[in-house]
Amino acid sequence: MKLKQITITFITFCVATFSEMKVASATSFSVIADGLYNAGGLSFGPDGNLYVTEAGIGGSGACVPPPSGQGDSLCYGTSGAVTKIENGKTKRILTGLPSLALPDGSGGAGPRDIQFDATGKPYVLIGYGANPGFRDRNLGNTDLGKIIAPDFNTNSWTSVADLANYELANNPDGGDVDSNPLGFVIDGNKLVAADAGANDLLGVNIGGSNLQAITTFPKDILTNPVFPPSDTPSNEPAQVPSQGEVGRSQFATQAVPSSVAKGPDGAYYISQFTGFPFAEGGAKIYRVGADGKPTVFADGFTQLTDLQFDSAGNLYALQYANQSAWKGDFDGSVIKIAPDGTRTTLLSGNGLESPSALTIGADGAVYVTNRGDRPGEGQILKIENTKSIPEPDSALGVLAIAALAIGCTRRESYQTSHK
Repeated sequence: MKLKQITITFITFCVATFSEMKVASATSFSVIADGLYNAGGLSFGPDGNLYVTEAGIGGSGACVPPPSGQGDSLCYGTSGAVTKIENGKTKRILTGLPSLALPDGSGGAGPRDIQFDATGKPYVLIGYGANPGFRDRNLGNTDLGKIIAPDFNTNSWTSVADLANYELANNPDGGDVDSNPLGFVIDGNKLVAADAGANDLLGVNIGGSNLQAITTFPKDILTNPVFPPSDTPSNEPAQVPSQGEVGRSQFATQAVPSSVAKGPDGAYYISQFTGFPFAEGGAKIYRVGADGKPTVFADGFTQLTDLQFDSAGNLYALQYANQSAWKGDFDGSVIKIAPDGTRTTLLSGNGLESPSALTIGADGAVYVTNRGDRPGEGQILKIENTKSIPEPDSALGVLAIAALAIGCTRRESYQTSHK
């Protein structure tokens, strides 16, 4: 893959409604890698280079049914990979990883996240996205739904923890049996993972022992939800109301955890990817402290896919789309939440589309995997000038700020779920 340098500069104007203060910011981004296949998580390694996972496009192997039991099956291959970006060049340094995808290569479940421990040892999270009971029975011995420890020098890996099998054996939330781990963080000698399919947060020792659920997440009750038109295309047709069906005033939806970050306070912060019908403004960020109980830290987002803290305690939230997925507009957003709760939209649309993950570089830039749901079209964006963005003073907490709302003249976007 050849590096394609594209730089776009634009102006974003936000209005902080509680103070009537207008905040203008000049943010620029460049495309530092492209041509990725269902790009997922990214992280800087001990060598200072950027590493990104590619979930791949499945293959022509055996298949498993989707979680809903309706729509196209997900078929297996070994097209997953880890790619390194060094000196403006991209190179796949770990290949042959398990991959599961729809017939057209979209909806890829495979390598979803990568992290390095304090010694520089890499770990990779492999997604799955189906009932784990079908995995071994239909696909044989694969590492889907697991955390692995790769050796880049030998293009090999060892299994560390089987998250999908934990769901099959325990099903902590008591709902449908499903596993699709999407993001994880290394906390000392512990790996902490968000399993979107299982709807839980899991912890396991770095050596693979003591795998257990830390917490599960509640369903959301939507009031007067907006459903897609009856003729809206969907891979899961049962989700789309039939013609003439009367809309429900209340609707239970299972939003799922999509990523986890450790905060300056030692707690875990979990992003939420809302479930069908993907209510705009319906996504939350949860905080899980030492008691293991999830509490709402901030809300009012739409389809969050990742969270990252910088060294100053700012939390960056990545929004897959600013509108309900079935509307077909996948412009996304990067939203910065200051320690005092002030929110600033750093980038919305303007080339940011269905982003899947982000990380903060030592240079203070924000790196984002863009078009993460599009095989062969994935990109890595480098967003700069984030430190120069002025933010209004506020003594209000995150929840108060969320209630007051910060409006931006820029259009914001939204995301689809694999649940």
